[in-house]
Amino acid sequence: MHTVYRAENLFDAHLVKDALERQQIPAFIAGEYLTGAVGQLPARDLVAVMVADAQIAAAETVVHDVEALLCEARAAIHTWDIDPSDSALAPG
Repeated sequence: MHTVYRAENLFDAHLVKDALERQQIPAFIAGEYLTGAVGQLPARDLVAVMVADAQIAAAETVVHDVEALLCEARAAIHTWDIDPSDSALAPG
């Protein structure tokens, strides 16, 4: 087994795993249950998506595509329009 993705959280790990499996690439999430032991701490370096060595090249393409979509989604969240008249959101 080879790690093809280190996840920031379980949601991202499952998105990558599901995308791999839709492409007929069996995947495994390592460390999924370790996150319960650390509570609210970030899962970075605890959760990884792994595939068989023979599937690495195909998996890396899928992972790259999912990472690009995740980056776009996170960037879109930061660019949402904020109503400047909303005093609760105005800088201090």
